[in-house]
Amino acid sequence: MTAVFTPDEDGWTMAQLAEWPAVVTSGRTVEEAREMLLDAAREMVASYRDEGRERPCDGGHLEQVTIDVAAA
Repeated sequence: MTAVFTPDEDGWTMAQLAEWPAVVTSGRTVEEAREMLLDAAREMVASYRDEGRERPCDGGHLEQVTIDVAAA
């Protein structure tokens, strides 16, 4: 999966999974945010498994796309 790290206005770093946006957290540093994101992903997988739900990223496929920002 793809981790997206974004600094916030308070100097913290928000971390989110691009393929599973519900998995989101933050940390004081990128390293801390990464650890928190991995933990959040594990917890989310466990929750979905316990509830018998299919994760949003199951059954699909990932594909890299190029976006021309100048044309947007």
